[in-house]
Amino acid sequence: MSPLNSSISGVVAGNGFVCAVRSQSSPSIMGCWRFSPDAVYPEKEWSYKRIYSGPPVDDLSAGNSHICGITNGGLECWQWEEFNSTMPDFQNFTSVAVGGDFVCGLSKFGNIKCLTRPENNNNHTVSGHEPSGNYSVIAAGFRRACAISVCDGSLECWGDTAGENPPEGKFTTLALGENRGCAMRPNGTVTCWGDNNFRLPEHLSSTYFVGIEAKRRVFCGVRSSDFSLLCWGNEIFENSNSTVLDNVVPGPCRRACPCGALPLYGSFCSQGQMICEPCVSESLPILPTPPPPPQGTTGGGGGGWNKKMVAFLVVGCVGSSSLLAVCCFLFFRYCNVRGCRVHDSGPLDMEANTRPQPPPAAAAAPVLEKKLSQLVSMGNGSHLEEFPLHLLLKATNNFWDDHKIGTGSFGSVYHAILDDGREVAIKRAETMAASSQGGATKRQQDDKDNAFVSELEFLSRLNHKNLVNLLGYCEESDELILVYEYMRNGTLHDHLHNLEGSPLMSWPARIKVALDAARGIEYLHVYAVPQIIHRDIKSSNILLDDTWNAKVSDFGLSLMSPQDEESHLSLRAAGTVGYMDPEYYRLQQLTPKSDVYSFGVVLLEILSGYKAIHQNEYGMPRNVVDFVAPYIIQEEIHRVLDPKVPPPTPFEIEAVAYVGYIAVDCVMPEGRHRPTISEIVNSLERALAACSPPSPQLSRSTTGSIREIGNSLERAQAAGSPP
Repeated sequence: MSPLNSSISGVVAGNGFVCAVRSQSSPSIMGCWRFSPDAVYPEKEWSYKRIYSGPPVDDLSAGNSHICGITNGGLECWQWEEFNSTMPDFQNFTSVAVGGDFVCGLSKFGNIKCLTRPENNNNHTVSGHEPSGNYSVIAAGFRRACAISVCDGSLECWGDTAGENPPEGKFTTLALGENRGCAMRPNGTVTCWGDNNFRLPEHLSSTYFVGIEAKRRVFCGVRSSDFSLLCWGNEIFENSNSTVLDNVVPGPCRRACPCGALPLYGSFCSQGQMICEPCVSESLPILPTPPPPPQGTTGGGGGGWNKKMVAFLVVGCVGSSSLLAVCCFLFFRYCNVRGCRVHDSGPLDMEANTRPQPPPAAAAAPVLEKKLSQLVSMGNGSHLEEFPLHLLLKATNNFWDDHKIGTGSFGSVYHAILDDGREVAIKRAETMAASSQGGATKRQQDDKDNAFVSELEFLSRLNHKNLVNLLGYCEESDELILVYEYMRNGTLHDHLHNLEGSPLMSWPARIKVALDAARGIEYLHVYAVPQIIHRDIKSSNILLDDTWNAKVSDFGLSLMSPQDEESHLSLRAAGTVGYMDPEYYRLQQLTPKSDVYSFGVVLLEILSGYKAIHQNEYGMPRNVVDFVAPYIIQEEIHRVLDPKVPPPTPFEIEAVAYVGYIAVDCVMPEGRHRPTISEIVNSLERALAACSPPSPQLSRSTTGSIREIGNSLERAQAAGSPP
């Protein structure tokens, strides 16, 4: 745990995190602690990251995943990729409230404006339904919001108002949870309402409060008589077991208060900041003098993050808004008892402009459910394990960046060790942020959804030692997740281009990897029924296990082979630049030879050490096919061999040259001139055998003459075909 070594002005919390703002320096800094939801006292489960550095944060609020605040009168959000802080409707704000998938702001003129996720706009009842008028206080629950009118102090609520209507009368402060709420009257008493006849506990009915807050099903308030923190809302706080902490600050420190500051709280804030008094026409009851702050509240504490540490953070940190943090802690303690499941949108990033992806849209879940039922009915998915979400969240620390190892066709990939000791790779589906180009964004999202279903469908019925193994899936809480065997030695791309001292620094080792990958592709083309075309063969999709066996991965773009010529024309070309078959790109004609072209590019990478698209000596982009293939055709392959690999031995040079001829055959401009994948496997087997004496005799090419290849390449270049 890395604390903010200074007093703080605000604290908020959500599912699995607590964030605090330090504003006694320039710039203001906000840092967040993330913890495991499975630990009641997670002493060693907390990790800290800074997510904001900039102008002072005047107000701060958090929902389950999102965090929003007011900076220079404008609304700024973190962990919310779709949010646009430059929108003119979200300027000149004084306070903010964050719900489940929306945020509402209150302007200095008392007007309310709400924003929700773009994909939820059509069916949302909060954004676009804001009440007109002037309001002094705003609060957000999971699917609804409420505000207090400046004119008469009454409550106005909108959104999903299932359950009881809010009570009538005048109020000064309110707090909203899930389908329930509480509001404080001018005299300091609190009334509550909500589903299942939710009410304030009887033993608190005559208690006077100075502030209240809520998180999910738990409500807390600061008692005016002794400034202790009382909580209610579930069985943990039944009867008289409501007191949680003593000497609690009732709100964040702010630079200005429209209706004055609470008395005797100036010593808790610095640089002219204060804790605001609610704006009401009636005065609050005279508050007793609060006891002096406990000793030792400015220094660091000893052990883990338990109740004592929470008390230190809340009481000792100057001006902290402790209520949300405490509620979050207690909620997760409650969840461990009752078996709640936690959903989180991803890690808190180091900087505000690099935020994790939001949770997938709920609409994708029925697609997976339907596909799963089809697979099981066909007997293809019965061997797959269904992993519970809480297990994957625990194994990845809520999909923390430290576990991220790569990106696939539809989402990010995380490394994890399960409770049973299995080492796995977890691919989590992601959604695209909506934008003004809604059509393009929807198409991209559809592509990702289709990629997820495609990979699940194909890998559920494929079984080969050179194809990555799918262990199972997770379809829970709107999450779409696939779990694979973990490939300890990473990608071929990394070993060719990024790592130093790789074991793949010998020609036999590289030819062996190429042969393994070719066998995996051969299984798709020849033995899978119906035939499968991968469409995205590249070095980063060839993975290496702990014994250096290569396996083909990422079937998100894979398709069953078209059965007639007309079906070719309906397929939109897909793949990776530099590896894509030019014939497929030009004519939209998909055949197994498209994978052969991509594999030929991989062979050229293996031989030369150049990336598929790289820069030449003048800094201009260059394709490895255009650069390396002519040297092979001119029998000068030694001029383009990877210098990181020791020169080939006399036995190896013939095999390496032979692999060069195979690669050139594969990247022929026309598919009909390329070898089949089975011919490639046979040729690579002979090349690998030739690396050690006694070696078989190798011809220049098993699929065509070098002169014909050279003429074809010259014709393609003259016609301007894309590489």
